[in-house]
Amino acid sequence: MRVHWRVSLGLLSQVLLVFLVPLAVPVALAVLWGEPVMPFLAAMAVTVVLGLGTRGLGQDADPQPRDAFLAAALIWLLVAVIGAVPFVVAGVGTVAAPVDALFESMSGVTTTGATVLTDFEQHSRSMLLWRQLLQWLGGLGILILVSTVFADLGVTGTQLLETETWTPTVERLTPRIAETARLLLGVYTVITLAVAGALWALHLVGLAPRMDLYNAVAHAMTAVATAGFSPEPLSAAAFTAPAQWVLIAGMLIGGTSFVLLVLTARTGPRRLLRSEEFGVYIGSVTALSLAIALTLVLEGRYAWAGALHHAVFNTVSIVTTTGFASADFARWSAAGTHLLFLGMFLGAMVGSTTCSIKTLRWVIVAKTVRRNLFLAVNPRAVRPVRLDGEPIDEEIIPDALVFVLLSIVLVLLLTVVVVIDTARAGVAVEEFEALGAAAATFLNIGPGFGLAGPFGSYHGFPTPTKVAMIVLMWVGRIEIIPVLVLVTRTFWR
Repeated sequence: MRVHWRVSLGLLSQVLLVFLVPLAVPVALAVLWGEPVMPFLAAMAVTVVLGLGTRGLGQDADPQPRDAFLAAALIWLLVAVIGAVPFVVAGVGTVAAPVDALFESMSGVTTTGATVLTDFEQHSRSMLLWRQLLQWLGGLGILILVSTVFADLGVTGTQLLETETWTPTVERLTPRIAETARLLLGVYTVITLAVAGALWALHLVGLAPRMDLYNAVAHAMTAVATAGFSPEPLSAAAFTAPAQWVLIAGMLIGGTSFVLLVLTARTGPRRLLRSEEFGVYIGSVTALSLAIALTLVLEGRYAWAGALHHAVFNTVSIVTTTGFASADFARWSAAGTHLLFLGMFLGAMVGSTTCSIKTLRWVIVAKTVRRNLFLAVNPRAVRPVRLDGEPIDEEIIPDALVFVLLSIVLVLLLTVVVVIDTARAGVAVEEFEALGAAAATFLNIGPGFGLAGPFGSYHGFPTPTKVAMIVLMWVGRIEIIPVLVLVTRTFWR
């Protein structure tokens, strides 16, 4: 059926009006702390205008899946625009310019963690916490909000959760998709509070002096959301080792399928141990951490204890697409940085808050290659690709292969844009640094190498490059295909 853009905008209005609730949080904190309120009130005004302006559109037609897809893609885009309003209205620092403000906001809602901030001390605590809240909402919050609202309006939410979860498993959690979304939101909130409590407890017993309640909440939100923003210029390096280990746990949990966590809580730990995807996820993190630790020891940068600590932290951060840093890994040897670059393409589990290609797709690709090699020798054999002992739908295999191919191609194309545009603008960026920045933004990792390193900033990149990165952060967060579909003639016919 033909897509009805008026219906899509009507669906959009419902979600935008609900978005007023999280906007009230920085307003309340700004009032409490005696900080400027107008930036957030301006964002609320824009939300109301957009929400009420599109309300009631398309009421003469029933919403269809195409309308929901268009609305979902637009919601991510408009939430980023609304999120940029406080930065522009405040007019403070490097995020005051509209393009930089949109870059920061899009990086937030897509849980990328790439920042253009270079002047943290100039911004109010409520503004810095707004960055954290944007990322927490981008983790699972926006997806769950959209699914819940659409389901309540009679639009299937299953297709919207397909980009983040394994749909047959999702449908078994509760009878209704709206109930499933609310269940996942509850789990997401509880885990965030648990990580915040653990961080603050370390502060109270003197093991993390800088991890006060503000920092505990701020970092718990972006650890579980696997997002990476921090109110501290030095990211996680500003805190002690015990606090960093808690953040490691938070990132690992955030990178685990929330559907799998719910099923494990219901049926016991065997459910977790039977998951092939979880085993590959933990195994890849372990193997990559050990390899990087070995390089750090061989280059004489750390002893074994320090090497393991920093290798585990930064590997977990990169693989889960969080973007925290315990050290300036951009200064490590070529062996260490190239191993981390490889980790950018892994991703954690589907159904988690992470981005990138994700473990499940790599499992499917590996099993497909193995199956095809077997069939080359035994052409008459029938050998389905199995996951956790069960054959998977053959239609999923080309989807996984196409996604991996598109991801690599788009990273390379963005690299070409970065190389050409930085050369035009006279910005010194080496080819590996350009490749790292492209992968870090499109795969929603955050920090890269060189100018975009973990203690650096994307502020120095030319404006056209930042615009391209904004677009591809958006495309990467909603899993490429739903966005590319919108530019096909078939979708609109």
